[in-house]
Amino acid sequence: MREIELDGVRVADDTGAYVIAEIGHNHQGSLETARAMLEKARECGVHAVKLQKRSNRDLFTGAVYDSPYAGENSYGDTYGTHREALEFGEEEYLALKAFASELGLSFFATAFDFASADFLERISIPFYKIASGDLTNIPLLRYIASFGKPMILSTGGGTMDDVRRALNAILPVNSKVSVLQCTACYPVENYGEMNLEVIRTYRREFPEIVVGLSDHESGISMAVAAFALGARIVEKHFTLNRAWRGTDHAFSLAPSGLRRLVRDLERARQAMGDGVKRRYPSEEKPLFKMSKALVAARDLPAGHVIAGEDVAIKSPGDGLAPYEIERVIGRRLLEPLAEDAPFSLEGLAEG
Repeated sequence: MREIELDGVRVADDTGAYVIAEIGHNHQGSLETARAMLEKARECGVHAVKLQKRSNRDLFTGAVYDSPYAGENSYGDTYGTHREALEFGEEEYLALKAFASELGLSFFATAFDFASADFLERISIPFYKIASGDLTNIPLLRYIASFGKPMILSTGGGTMDDVRRALNAILPVNSKVSVLQCTACYPVENYGEMNLEVIRTYRREFPEIVVGLSDHESGISMAVAAFALGARIVEKHFTLNRAWRGTDHAFSLAPSGLRRLVRDLERARQAMGDGVKRRYPSEEKPLFKMSKALVAARDLPAGHVIAGEDVAIKSPGDGLAPYEIERVIGRRLLEPLAEDAPFSLEGLAEG
C-alpha cells in the first residue's frame, strides 16, 4: 500500500490531500510578515508551511552572484544581494519553527544545496522538499536521503528517465519519498502543459509511492482535478497580497484562495465516495416526483385483460416501475381501475 508519514500525519490513497502552503521567499525577508503568513495559513486549514533555504555563495557562481539585478522585483543591486535580502538565518528559522509548532503546523523547507541541507538538519525539520531543478542532482538527493527523513520530490522539467534515476538514487537509502507532478513554469498559462495524466502514470510506474502535485497555476481547480486522479499531496504558493513586490506573488494564492482550495479538496475527498452505486435518502423525494410508474391509460373495468394501449407511463413514481410493463400486459384486472391509478401486481390475475 502506498503511504508516507509526514510529521505524524499519514498520507495515502484512502486519506484526504495533504496541503502545503509554499511561502518560499514571499515573506520578503521580514520575520513579522512570515509569522503573519503562518497564522493565515493555519486559518486556511493547511497541514504544513514551507520555506526555501539557499546558501547563496555556495549555490551560485561568482558571475551570477555579482551580476546586476535591477527591476521592480529586486531587493538588491546584484542578484546576490537580492537573494541575501530574502534569506532567513538560524534565528529566524528557529523562531518560525517554534511558532508553527504552537499553531499546529508542520514547518519544513526546500534545501537547494549541501550547506542548506546541513542547516535544515541541524534545526531538525521533520522532512525535506527537493525542487524540480535538483531532480537530476543525484549527489544532493543521495545526501539528503541519508538523513532518513521523508522527502518530497518535485519533477518539473523532467522526463521519466530523470524521475527513475532520481528514485533509483534515493530508494536504496531511504524509502520515505513521494513524487509530485510539476510544471516548472511560473505561472503555468498553457493548461495542457500541466499534463495531470502524469499523476496516473506515476501511480502505475511507482505503485508504492505517494503521488502529488506541485501546482503553479493561478487558480485552484487543477489541484482538485489532480486529487481525483490520485494526487494526495498538494503544494501551492501562498502570499498575503498578490500585488506585493516579488516574482512569486502574482501566481500565489491569497488567504481567500487558499481557504477555498483546502475546502474544495476536502469536498473532493468526500465526493469520491466508495464506488458502490446506491440510492441515498436525499434522493427519495426528488425521485418520487421525477420518476414514473405504470398507470391506467383510461378507466378499466374488473376482468379486463390488459393490453399495451391500456397502460400509460406517468409521474410520480408511486407504483410499478416502467420496466415491469411485461408483467402487466396480458393479465386480468381483479378490481376496476380508474384512469391514472397505478397498477399493482396484487390487483392482477393471469389473463
